[in-house]
Amino acid sequence: MPEIRNFTLNFGPQHPAAHGVLRLVLELDGEVVQKADPHVGLLHRGTEKLAESKPFNQSIGYMDRLDYVSMMCNEHAYVMSIEKLLGIEVPLRAQYIRTMFDEITRILNHLMWLGAHGLDIGAMTVFLYCFREREDLMDCYEAVSGTRMHATYYRPGGVYRDLPATMPRYQPSKFRGKREIDRLNEARSGSLLDFIADFTMRFPACVDDYETLLTDNRIWKQRTVNIGIVTPERAKALSFSGPVLRGSGVVWDLRKHQPYEVYDRVDFDIPVGVNGDCYDRYLVRIEEMRQSNRIVKQCVEWLKANPGPSLLEDHKITPPRRVEMKGDMESLIHHFKLFTEGYTVPEGEAYAAVEAPKGEFGVWLVSDGANKPYRLKARAPGFPHLAAMDEMVRGHMLADVVAVIGTLDIVFGEIDR
Repeated sequence: MPEIRNFTLNFGPQHPAAHGVLRLVLELDGEVVQKADPHVGLLHRGTEKLAESKPFNQSIGYMDRLDYVSMMCNEHAYVMSIEKLLGIEVPLRAQYIRTMFDEITRILNHLMWLGAHGLDIGAMTVFLYCFREREDLMDCYEAVSGTRMHATYYRPGGVYRDLPATMPRYQPSKFRGKREIDRLNEARSGSLLDFIADFTMRFPACVDDYETLLTDNRIWKQRTVNIGIVTPERAKALSFSGPVLRGSGVVWDLRKHQPYEVYDRVDFDIPVGVNGDCYDRYLVRIEEMRQSNRIVKQCVEWLKANPGPSLLEDHKITPPRRVEMKGDMESLIHHFKLFTEGYTVPEGEAYAAVEAPKGEFGVWLVSDGANKPYRLKARAPGFPHLAAMDEMVRGHMLADVVAVIGTLDIVFGEIDR
């Protein structure tokens, strides 16, 4: 019988489990991975360089497109770094809205991750379940910003507008009967906050469904238990963050240890793993969805009880209301100047980081006193995770590479900026 020889295999960039345009060059001994070399550069769009050629307030939309599954969290870090340089205080209501939408974004991200990761490993049903819940949360994005994904909702000084008092409703069509339409519109009869409150009541049972399908499923456990183990010491040395770090048993979460917005006012727990394998990282993200749901529920209660401004009333930084702009010359000038040349930011540098769904997402801004950044650098959580790919898959089978890529929750927009 002929000997099995080593060979090199291209995994991606067109592979369905590559999650973006990842090209992974694998050296195999039979079916066992000897080396994994991730190649970046196929998606590069020069986001950081583009931001240096535009006024501060015109680059918020670029942030959405970095990690295009955690849109508002990316905006949050960028907006916070501008606010640090300007030295402005955001109204409390806007802080609660931001905290609520950060956690809605975390649930959105983890649902996408769970559905895609399940599909990679061979679980079809959970993908359909996750996207069912994502639809509701996408509707919340659309209600506040007018778009389902790239919201550009956070602004320096608060948020683009306050939460709407009504939700868009399903209209009668030839595909759905009146009874079905009435059932779908039941939760949409009130405000956006009522709709989100209804979602928070339903969601824990949905997470129970995902766990019923996967947590004790023997095929799922065979594919994830003891695969891609990272020790706590190694996870810290490799600059891991987020669920990948907590899956290795390290209790580190910026929301608790370096609180921003109103995270010090809400009650939640930090889930951590024990073994640092793919299964632990799965369990951490499942529990994070439950904890995010808790935070959203608390934010909804506070926002219902406390009306107030959601944007700073300083028209050198934030635009005047549309009604004012239409009838007042001073407001029209402010509006025009803001949306053409923006505002100048004092000289200096600032770093702001948020606990994004994938880990620590940070933005380092340097200002030379002009109306656009002198330098912008994004700290993407996925980059160090991808860098550890080789270490995590060595000695595992080719099929395990897919499980490890899935468990790292890689999105290439932020890695290859």
